[in-house]
Amino acid sequence: MNDAPTLTCANHPGVATSLRCNKCEKPICAKCAVRTPTGYRCKECMRAHQQSFDAAFNTARWYDYLIALLVPALLSLAVSIGVVFVTFLVWGLIVLILAPSAGELIARLTQAALRKRRSRALYRLVAIGVVLGALPVSLFMLITGGWFILLWEVLYLVIAVPVVYYRISGIRLS
Repeated sequence: MNDAPTLTCANHPGVATSLRCNKCEKPICAKCAVRTPTGYRCKECMRAHQQSFDAAFNTARWYDYLIALLVPALLSLAVSIGVVFVTFLVWGLIVLILAPSAGELIARLTQAALRKRRSRALYRLVAIGVVLGALPVSLFMLITGGWFILLWEVLYLVIAVPVVYYRISGIRLS
């Protein structure tokens, strides 16, 4: 005979459970459980763990945020001007081939400028910097009616921004 009291989920009092968070021992149901390599945890413990990880992961200094915005913006501006010349002189399809390499170059040079310090906010600022750098050329093409070149500018951004973001954040696409 089993005389143990029936446990109910701490977040859903009407749901019976036999699971407990392996950190805080709180009873949790399957909806509240997060599976980890060491067992199940409640969402609150997982959130606290993620926050402590984010704090330890952040090695950026205050000026890195400026670098993360300005360096990719200037590099992207140069690439955007290059897109205009390539489109005029050669053919726009070259942009599709060179955009990933341009993204890789922007990421590497920005990473060198940041001296490999990291933060989630830095990654986002780098991506924003790439877009801001291409903005003057794109706006000029929009105002002057250079729709064909604007199309290639947008394609450059669609390809280069994810490459820069994933490369700078340490995620390998290959």
